[in-house]
Amino acid sequence: MNRATVTQVDIAIVGGGMVGASLALALAGTAKRVLLIEAVVPDSAHQPSFDERTTALGNGSRRVFETLGVWPRLAAHAGAVTEIRVSDAGRAGAARLTASEQGLEALGYVVPNRQLGLALWQQLAAQPSIAIRNPAQLRELQLDADAAHLRVSTGSNTGTGGGSGSSGTTEIVAARVVVAADGAQSLVRAAAGIAAEIEDYEQVAVVVHVATDLPSAGIAYERFTATGPLAVLPLADGRYTVVWTLAPDRAQQVCALDDGAFGVALQQDFGWRIGRITRVGARATYPLRLSRAESMVGTRAALVGNAAQSLHPVAGQGFNLGLRDAALLAEILAAAADPGAPAVLEQYERRRAVDRRGMIGFTDGLVRLFASDRPCMALGRTLGLALFDLAPGAKRALSRLSWGFGGDTPRLLRGLPVN
Repeated sequence: MNRATVTQVDIAIVGGGMVGASLALALAGTAKRVLLIEAVVPDSAHQPSFDERTTALGNGSRRVFETLGVWPRLAAHAGAVTEIRVSDAGRAGAARLTASEQGLEALGYVVPNRQLGLALWQQLAAQPSIAIRNPAQLRELQLDADAAHLRVSTGSNTGTGGGSGSSGTTEIVAARVVVAADGAQSLVRAAAGIAAEIEDYEQVAVVVHVATDLPSAGIAYERFTATGPLAVLPLADGRYTVVWTLAPDRAQQVCALDDGAFGVALQQDFGWRIGRITRVGARATYPLRLSRAESMVGTRAALVGNAAQSLHPVAGQGFNLGLRDAALLAEILAAAADPGAPAVLEQYERRRAVDRRGMIGFTDGLVRLFASDRPCMALGRTLGLALFDLAPGAKRALSRLSWGFGGDTPRLLRGLPVN
């Protein structure tokens, strides 16, 4: 790689989605030279991180965004979840968790991804210490013992096809560490030689916003059906966002229906708990897979968010887990003289291990437990939900999931800057 004119930085972040942008903001108040590289402009309809989906933010994630100054931009768009109702379709098992019994204002918040992306990038624009290349694309990455060397194209030659146009520029970057925040199909992870174990759940999430004749009142529903979990979450404007898990062929069928027929099919699966569905929005589908990298670090490289692990949305914890990756990594890198040194990166992986392993196991276990139609498993679910509903300790633990599944609590989750 030609290094004739090289931009020198301490930390290069590849991927400016929700986790990558949060990491950059966390590092803004430090002495580190940070470069954020993102291929798609944030307000583009083609930005995959800021699509029509919503994100469930736990109270731990809210604390991070309060500390980063992002929450004031989000608060008006955040649908507060004050109660969660869980049920197993066709069986008596059910449970309820309320914010008031936990002494909380809310159990979490449902935020449209586009609003979250807008808030993050507005906050980034107010941070002159963060260098941003957008739109820009990583073309080549070489990881050596002393540095990560990146070739980045900016301007009109950043198309996804990999070719170069007649305009645009190429920049060579030398970073002490490169952070993979570029999603489940991470190019940085591949360049670092880190394998990922991928398990296809053979399910598709159909995501849609609906309006009903009973506007949402802070109640979130998680209903386990024969086809998979069906989550109905309250939005700030009184509508609901639905995450309907189906087999791929069934998902294709329901998405081909007109709005009226789709609403009827959804109502048949979910019931009338939210009233009659009166309006159905645009539908989007997303295949569901469990992806986990064999390691969170490599030579001069660290992984965060979906590049490290991508979870089933059943518990709504994927982004919260990735945000904790970013929060702890920022804290460790900010304190390090050489942020890409092996001992520094090993510390990051070690300190994230308990939370990461616990949340992956918890989420995957839920999927498998409620997917089984064996009589003994079904009976176990019914009893388990009934016992959970009577167990204050279990409810308290569930209400605190977004603070971590164990291990270290990053400074940002305690309301402190990273250094």
